[in-house]
Amino acid sequence: MGGISAMKASIRISEIFGPTVQGEGPLIGRPTVFVRTGGCDYRCTWCDTLYAVLPEFREEWTLMSSAEILARVERLAGSVPVLVSLSGGNPALQPLEPLIAQGHGKGYTFALETQGSVSQPWFAALDWLMLSPKPPSSGMTTDWQALDDCVAAAGSGPGRVLKVVVFDEADYAYARLVADRYPALPIYLQVGNPAPLMTHAGPGKEDADIDDVMKGFRWLVDKVAADRWFSATVLPQLHVLAWGNRRGF
Repeated sequence: MGGISAMKASIRISEIFGPTVQGEGPLIGRPTVFVRTGGCDYRCTWCDTLYAVLPEFREEWTLMSSAEILARVERLAGSVPVLVSLSGGNPALQPLEPLIAQGHGKGYTFALETQGSVSQPWFAALDWLMLSPKPPSSGMTTDWQALDDCVAAAGSGPGRVLKVVVFDEADYAYARLVADRYPALPIYLQVGNPAPLMTHAGPGKEDADIDDVMKGFRWLVDKVAADRWFSATVLPQLHVLAWGNRRGF
């Protein structure tokens, strides 16, 4: 029985790395250690972390306890409390409540990014909840009730924000729809990365085409300015500008 309980409490980990800086959203530029979980309920066409999504990479993932994960984070951070970014895959699929509680006890803060397809009661224990619903270019369909449930589950505990990747006009219209549905939540528009490290067809480009990224950024800034959408924040992925599409940055 104890073995079964331990297995249920185990967290599927794709990689843990840092300290580096958060490259997206409201915490951009903040020093952080990334805890990337394995497994996802989405299959986005432009996913840049398929190694943390697809089951064929399962053998590369490691089952770890909350204590083991926190010990790894502490070694990386030199036992100095730092922001821990929980990502994936979809980290909402993993039993992360004990990790958050143990980390808080040692002064660590936690930000989780999810597409908003699975709600968890422990969202309220987070310091930041980044909801990143996927636009039309992803090939996914948003379950609006599930997204509503995620917003509700967080309550007033963490800082709640929206982040939408924008590649084109359809994505931009989707972002406006999301913002209108949740007017109380700040929204961040992230320029899409046209050349991810890995695609569904196989390995992609390690070196990002910065000219393409910045062309998309300028287009999106012009759209937001022309529409007088002054409550939105427009950002490229900082880590892509600095390190391209390489893993672990």
